[in-house]
Amino acid sequence: MRTLFSLLLSGTLLAGCQQNPPTTEAEAVAKEAVVRTDSPASAAPADSVSRIGTPRLLFSLDEAHNTPDGMALAPNGSIILSVPNLADNSKPASLMEIVGETIRPYATNLPVEPSTKKAAPMDLAFGPDGHLYYAENQYENDKNFKSRLMRVQIANGKPGKIETVADGFALANAVAWKGNTLYVTDSQWDLPKNDKGSAILRFSLAELNKGVVHLRPKTQDPHMLAFFTTKVNETGLDNGADGLDYDSQGNLYTGSFGDGTLYKITLKPDGSLAKQEVLSLKGKQIPCVDGLIIDRSTDKLYLCNSRENAIEMVDLRNGNAVTTLAQNGDTDGAGGLLDQPAEVLMKGKRLYIANFDKPDKNFINTKSDAPHTISVIELP
Repeated sequence: MRTLFSLLLSGTLLAGCQQNPPTTEAEAVAKEAVVRTDSPASAAPADSVSRIGTPRLLFSLDEAHNTPDGMALAPNGSIILSVPNLADNSKPASLMEIVGETIRPYATNLPVEPSTKKAAPMDLAFGPDGHLYYAENQYENDKNFKSRLMRVQIANGKPGKIETVADGFALANAVAWKGNTLYVTDSQWDLPKNDKGSAILRFSLAELNKGVVHLRPKTQDPHMLAFFTTKVNETGLDNGADGLDYDSQGNLYTGSFGDGTLYKITLKPDGSLAKQEVLSLKGKQIPCVDGLIIDRSTDKLYLCNSRENAIEMVDLRNGNAVTTLAQNGDTDGAGGLLDQPAEVLMKGKRLYIANFDKPDKNFINTKSDAPHTISVIELP
């Protein structure tokens, strides 16, 4: 068995699985999990979900990194991973860096929201200015529009000052840069007459450089590009627009976490909304859309069907035909099996998958448990 160990901040190597959980914040941010690339798979789940595909385990993280989420490809080719620790937020949130087959701390002293005293980084992306932007989800700490958009200033490839560039979100979730415009989904952007709302909001780089943007909650804020209404089903979830990306023609796509609806957003030349439509899928109907990414060379959209422990591919050039790349039943994620996948990232022909492992009602995944994992699928 080939086993790789991640670097500690001190530069020493871990000699095996960590048995003692960290007891202080310093220990929590310094410790890393053993990295395994050929760990044996757990026993087949005792349910009726068919096993599809062969995702491979890339990393197992310790309890100090219990809820991996967003991923961004850095200019130097590394991947930045957000760890909001929403399954157990007694552990401080952090950003990690994936370099090849190893993982290490990247930014560990994330500024907390003043009233909640928590940081909760979700999706993230590098901007045209070279800085790293991440959406912060404070919704589980305080539903009164405390979520923020944060910027990590990058100098010589290293993270520096972290600052708030926009506030007033309810549940800031996905971020996507297109040119000098940043698009952000808010999965709980309710309006006075619609408490099942969500939205895509947009910000120019020039505006973000002028000072903190203060959104106006429960209004049709000028930053709101598109608005959506979630149809609540047996999960009881009204979380709406979640993952976000754009195709080779510049059209935006998002999907509803609560009801699985996929949306296509067509823009006018000035960037304003031209058309908003629901995608009609061919084949499998998807009940839940979490993170997504589009391969703009093929216009194939890859998404996390978080509810069904599945990774789906939607062929946007072929009638929106759906193919399930991987799926499995309720497992702890050992061996790389999917454990409530939340985010996907493409690098070359490899699809990286962050297993969020924080289940909701009527999800295949039934509990948050170790290991906390990153899986990969090698694409043809």
